[in-house]
Amino acid sequence: MSDKIKIFTISDHPLSPSGVGTQTKYMIEGMLKTGKYQFVSFGGAIKHPNHQMQKTEEWGDDWLIWPVDGYGSPDHVRALIDQQKPDILWFMTDPRFYAWLWNIENEIRTKIPMVYYHVWDNYPYPRFNRHFYLSNDHVACISKLTHDIVQTVAPEVNSSYVPHAVDGDVFKPHPPELVQSWRKDKNLDDKFVCFWNSRNARRKQSGTLIWWFKDFLDKVGHDKACLIMHTDVKDQHGQDLEAIINELGLVDGQVMFSRAKVDSKDLAAMYNMADLTICISDAEGFGLSTLESMSSGTPILVNMTGGLQDQVTDGEQFFGIGLQPSSKAIIGSQQVPYIYEDRLNKDDFVNALVEMYELGPDRRAEIGLKAREWTQDRFNFDKYIETWDELFTSVHENEGSWDTRKNYQSYEVRVY
Repeated sequence: MSDKIKIFTISDHPLSPSGVGTQTKYMIEGMLKTGKYQFVSFGGAIKHPNHQMQKTEEWGDDWLIWPVDGYGSPDHVRALIDQQKPDILWFMTDPRFYAWLWNIENEIRTKIPMVYYHVWDNYPYPRFNRHFYLSNDHVACISKLTHDIVQTVAPEVNSSYVPHAVDGDVFKPHPPELVQSWRKDKNLDDKFVCFWNSRNARRKQSGTLIWWFKDFLDKVGHDKACLIMHTDVKDQHGQDLEAIINELGLVDGQVMFSRAKVDSKDLAAMYNMADLTICISDAEGFGLSTLESMSSGTPILVNMTGGLQDQVTDGEQFFGIGLQPSSKAIIGSQQVPYIYEDRLNKDDFVNALVEMYELGPDRRAEIGLKAREWTQDRFNFDKYIETWDELFTSVHENEGSWDTRKNYQSYEVRVY
């Protein structure tokens, strides 16, 4: 029997390009490189050609992946725990997707501890999540906002701030002469290039971005700038972006679409070619594209919502522009009774674009290099791995599993 700590993960498929999938992969591969861990994973949130167990060539039996529909089911979880005998269950994404898992926490936590990597976008304090937080041995939080929420709503639960990270050896500044040659090949060498890398979904405000970008072009000239959007223009959860650019007459290269999936190195090149990366989502748990941009040496323009606030400033200086929301509407659903939706003002956004445009390439490059330094300090990839290693080691030693399980009771006594 292996003396390695075996961790069972549930998340987006860790080999998928989503933010949740990417961070899961980063965590797993970082832990595997220490030689202390093994992983069994449910790969969810995508359609699968089949549900056969998968392995990677690099990690072999130390990392087994089972494709699942959604994020799995109670019976899937029960079967894997009993068959694979993991030491810790780790799971990540919005709590809306895990009510079914917490419903069987009394079965799971008698055997192994549960570590939840928590994604939440905004205030007011979601007190309706309290019973979810109480159903974990540890809650790791992707942003300071999320950590404050957990500490306030369920202070008795162990929690910590574990922000996302990106690989600084991949997302890094490239030599200026190489970047300039790339831009020239794309007919971008004399333009102010704005980049947007997000899913074409409602909260990402993709249509708003195009509409407002036209107002910016009307100010500075349609031949002076362009917007590159790396996304699916026909995503069923978003808007028809082609219809919008046709309606606005932005068909002469003012807005360009990058539709094909690309690897991380090609994506890093796109950030390097850009003068500015934009994210104006009305809700954003973290915002991985902006961190990738900053790590690549390109400043950002963001809505001061969710985890974007943690990135754009260190509290003293800004690594781009952070815009305060002009309105905070309370929205909700049957699962999420209330949450703020942070909306920007058009004039604030357009004026911010003009400001970044007028700074000129040298000043933007200076801000970008400071952004790079900030990401290497606060969102350092090695620090991300060290944090998870320390957390898993602590949970394994202090909470135990199976025959050594402690600090958990599947019942409580209440006096009325």
